[in-house]
Amino acid sequence: MLELGTKAPEFCLPNQDEVEICLRDLKGKWIVLYFYPKDNTPGCTTQACDFTAQQPDFDGLNAIILGVSADSPKKHQNFIAKHDLGITLLCDEDTSMMQAYGVWQLKKNYGKEYMGIVRSTYIINPQGDIAAAWENVRVRVKRKKDGVPYEVVHVEEVKKALAELQK
Repeated sequence: MLELGTKAPEFCLPNQDEVEICLRDLKGKWIVLYFYPKDNTPGCTTQACDFTAQQPDFDGLNAIILGVSADSPKKHQNFIAKHDLGITLLCDEDTSMMQAYGVWQLKKNYGKEYMGIVRSTYIINPQGDIAAAWENVRVRVKRKKDGVPYEVVHVEEVKKALAELQK
């Protein structure tokens, strides 16, 4: 993970419509940059739908939401259409951006090792610095407090942190 307060690594990647999105063009805005493993998988779909549902709140905080995976623009288009998503998805097919942000890591599953995307989220401030970071994100976590079950929603945590950073 990148250290808080450091400059966010530059990037220029195509979005779902094959339009190049560059960090330099987003200066002056707050950016919620989240990395996820794969389109149309359960956790990734929940996360994208959660960000889409909360997008008006993020707009009110002058923040743009960018999701990043190694999927192609065509896969992103299908994902957006299937789930009526309103967020921008970037295509990092060669994983260079994910490597720069430290989210392309060695993973293990059923004893097998492979390189993959660690679900992570960054908030980048208008000056281009890392203002907040979450690694190994769980999209929704069920917990209990005093015997009462409740759910922690990652998107809500990000929105709350963004609002605090802007105070």
